[in-house]
Amino acid sequence: MTITSRSIRDAFVSRFGGQPKLFCAPGRVNIIGGHTDYNGGFVLPTTTGLHTWVAIAPRADRTLRVFSRIFDSLEEIDLDRIEKCDDAQWYQYVKGVASILEGAGHTLRGADIVIDGDIPLGGGLSSSASLETALAFALLDCAAIEIERGELAQLCQRVETEFVGIRCGIMDQYVISRCAKDHAMMLDCRSLEFQLVPMPADARLLVVDTGVSHRLPTGEYNSRRNECEEAVARLAGKIPQLGALRDLGLDQLEENRNLLDDRLYRRCRHIVSEIQRVEDACSALRRGDARRLGELVTASHASLRDDYEISCSELDALVEIMNACPEVYGSRLVGGGFGGCAVCLVHAPHLGRVMDKVQTEYAAQLGRRPWAHAVTPSDPVGPAPAIEPFVAQ
Repeated sequence: MTITSRSIRDAFVSRFGGQPKLFCAPGRVNIIGGHTDYNGGFVLPTTTGLHTWVAIAPRADRTLRVFSRIFDSLEEIDLDRIEKCDDAQWYQYVKGVASILEGAGHTLRGADIVIDGDIPLGGGLSSSASLETALAFALLDCAAIEIERGELAQLCQRVETEFVGIRCGIMDQYVISRCAKDHAMMLDCRSLEFQLVPMPADARLLVVDTGVSHRLPTGEYNSRRNECEEAVARLAGKIPQLGALRDLGLDQLEENRNLLDDRLYRRCRHIVSEIQRVEDACSALRRGDARRLGELVTASHASLRDDYEISCSELDALVEIMNACPEVYGSRLVGGGFGGCAVCLVHAPHLGRVMDKVQTEYAAQLGRRPWAHAVTPSDPVGPAPAIEPFVAQ
C-alpha cells in the first residue's frame, strides 16, 4: 500500500484521535564508499523516494505512546524512565532517540505517535537511520526545539553507537538530514564538509533486494570496524601521523605490509582504494561520465567481496545479472553487506527493461522475484508534503 500524508494522518486519527503534525525522512543509497565512513574517509550517497513517516501530537504528560504500523505494535515509553534492553525490537530505536536527545539537554514532551514506512527493513537502505532522523525531527518540533541539521545527524548516529550497539559512521544520518532533491552528496566523514553534486539526467539508480535480510548488530559489521582499528594500531608505530585508514596511502600500505596479516592487509587495501574510488566517482559524476562512474561502482563491489568479505552468494549473483545487461554501467552491493540490496547505474531510457530483466533472471536462478525500486533522490528529513486535496469522483 502506498503511504501518503493522508494515509498516515488517517491512521493517527483512527488510533489516537485529534490532528497530528506529519514528518518524513528518506532512505539512503550509497552510490560508492563502502565502509569508508567510520574510517574517516569519503562517501557519495544520495536519498531515495522511500521514506519513514511520523505523525505526532503532543500530550500533557511525559509519556510517548508510539504505534508502529509496520509491526502492528503499540509501545508506551516514560521519558523519565528510559531503560535500555537487548531485545532488538523496533521500539529500542524510539527509546534510543528519546534518550540521546534528552541526554543532550533537549527536554522533550510526551506525545502520541504513529510510525509507518516503505523502506525495506534489513535491505541496506538505512531504514534505521531514516526512522531515527524522522522521529528526532518530530520530537524536537513537538517540543518547539530547533537544532542545526548537522547536530541532528550526529545525535542520531549516537543512537546507533551508544544505544543500539552498531558502531556505524555518520554517513546515513548526515545525508538523510542534509542532502537535496536530485543531488548526491560528496561527504568528508572526518570534517563533515560536503558538496552537493547533481545526479545526471540520462542515468538512473536501480535498487534490487536479494531477499536476504542482514542483522548488523549480530553480524560482522562491528568486527570489520575492529579490524580497521587493529590495523591502524599496528601501523601507527611506523607511521606516526596515522589516525585512521583515511590517512594511509597505498604505497605506505605496501611498504608496511609485513606488520599486518593477510586479513588485515586486505581490509586496509579495500578502505584505501575505496576512498580513492569515491573521489574519482565524484569527478566522473561532475563530468556526467556515467560509464566511468559505473566502472568504479563495479570495482567497489569486487573490493567489498574479495578484500572486505561482506558480500554473499545472492548479492554476487544479483550483481552479475545486473552487469550482464548492456544498458547497465555498473553494480555493487549497498549498505553494511551480508545481504540486503544491490544497486546498479542504468542508462535512463532502458530503466524499465533492465528492471524486468533483472527481476526475471534473479527469480529463475534463486526461485523468488525480488523487490526493486527506481531511485528518485528526494528532499531531506522535514515536514511531510501537504495532504492531497480530496477530488470528487
